[in-house]
Amino acid sequence: MQIIFIHHSCFLVELDDKVLIFDYFDGDKVEGMHFTGKLPSYEPDTKIYMFASHSHKDHYDMDILRLTDKYPNIHYIFSKDIRISPHFLSKHGIDPAVRDRVTFVSPDNTYHVDDLDIMTLRSTDAGVAFYVASNGVSLFHAGDLNDWEWDGAGDLINGRVRRAFRHEIKKLSELSLIHISEPTRRTPISYAVFCLKKKKNEPTRQAEISYAAF
Repeated sequence: MQIIFIHHSCFLVELDDKVLIFDYFDGDKVEGMHFTGKLPSYEPDTKIYMFASHSHKDHYDMDILRLTDKYPNIHYIFSKDIRISPHFLSKHGIDPAVRDRVTFVSPDNTYHVDDLDIMTLRSTDAGVAFYVASNGVSLFHAGDLNDWEWDGAGDLINGRVRRAFRHEIKKLSELSLIHISEPTRRTPISYAVFCLKKKKNEPTRQAEISYAAF
């Protein structure tokens, strides 16, 4: 297994017989931000699974749907808040048949896509977080599931967000991410991606998403 950080919240995981890509977007799609990460090229027959945790522009890029021309074995796993109607796709020059390659997911559900076992958690912002098991490896990508502290929201709202975050993360204790902060544990996984919490009065950074590997 090889894990590659692309940029922002995008990570790529190379397994023996497939590639998983989480939350990719072109680096110039978000106003005021510039990222330089690029996806590697693979053989045309490579099995590729592209995940998008929600519709925000720094987690999802409509143009990834054009990769079907290059990779006939590509499949997409999208949060259901990503809307791609046949009319919308045609309007943007994308074959509406690409929808046949998309599995739409909602929070708090499990899915089986080929040999991927997928569980979704509910984000504390938008969309879902992904727990994925395949090839004896388990991975967790949080998307925008985070212990956010919203400036100006007050203790009541931020307290609700904190409780919701802890409620969702607790679900992982039943899986192979029992102690995600313990780097020496001997379990099949283990890789987790989280958002960095923005501290009070901290200046806005160009990119606030980071990761932790265990």
